Amino acid sequence: MDILVSTDWLEGALGAPDLRIVDATFFLPGTGRDACAEFEAAHIPGAVFMDIDTLADPDHSAPGMVPPDAMMTQRAQALGLDTDSRIVVYDNSPVRSAARGWWMLRLFGVGAAVAILDGGLPKWLAEGRPTQAGSLFPPPGNAIARQQPGAVRSKADILANLDSGAEQLIDARGKGRFTGEEKEPRPGMASGHIPGSLNLPYSALFNPDNSMKSGEELRRLFTDAGLDLDRPVVTTCGSGVTAAILLAGLETLGKTDVTLYDGSWSEWGFDPATPKATGEA
Repeated sequence: MDILVSTDWLEGALGAPDLRIVDATFFLPGTGRDACAEFEAAHIPGAVFMDIDTLADPDHSAPGMVPPDAMMTQRAQALGLDTDSRIVVYDNSPVRSAARGWWMLRLFGVGAAVAILDGGLPKWLAEGRPTQAGSLFPPPGNAIARQQPGAVRSKADILANLDSGAEQLIDARGKGRFTGEEKEPRPGMASGHIPGSLNLPYSALFNPDNSMKSGEELRRLFTDAGLDLDRPVVTTCGSGVTAAILLAGLETLGKTDVTLYDGSWSEWGFDPATPKATGEA
């Protein structure tokens, strides 16, 4: 499968024995929306609910950090995911959280192939495609999750990179949060960005129908943001969710030397010892 699959493709594949559909909808705190309740009200037929909000390292001080292997294995098996599954991930969230679900499943080597439904549930619904209600409890899967080495950057890695400059950082948050003009949603968190970072708001990557831009149009977004596509990249954001969108976008352009800073600004901005920058550069 490609990184992105179309709504036409997915509807045509519904019922395939090796296909697994995963709803990775996640909402930021304070939105008043309940991802689980919305899933139970209407989801793509056969889908299971990933619950990204609870799929995180309980022992880390930063929110939403990738879980340990055992927790990811338990969740993958509970979702009915097998080692040979073809997995399609979608969402119904303004923060396009399917990319985070896709990234996590690939990071842990779950399934034979993982893709994102281009346009997600909003496009699926707009096209009048079928949904179902309730929850699905599939037979346990046999997938074993093992985090792939080298695919996640830590705060220590980013601090070291400030001196080496070996990797470019690009931040998926909106311009106001990046420059520091807009306050962070989490109380007590500093405003601004990691020094030397570039900024490309994740929302710029999408068309009006919620599908992702592609080809030269997508490439130009990254280069206009100042990114050198011939050099390694680390994506970052508020808490590691929308950073996965930039990573997915870069991979659709054939760029594979891309990693993600999982702690992102939730970790960096809360630490009084980390250097912080404001403004556009």
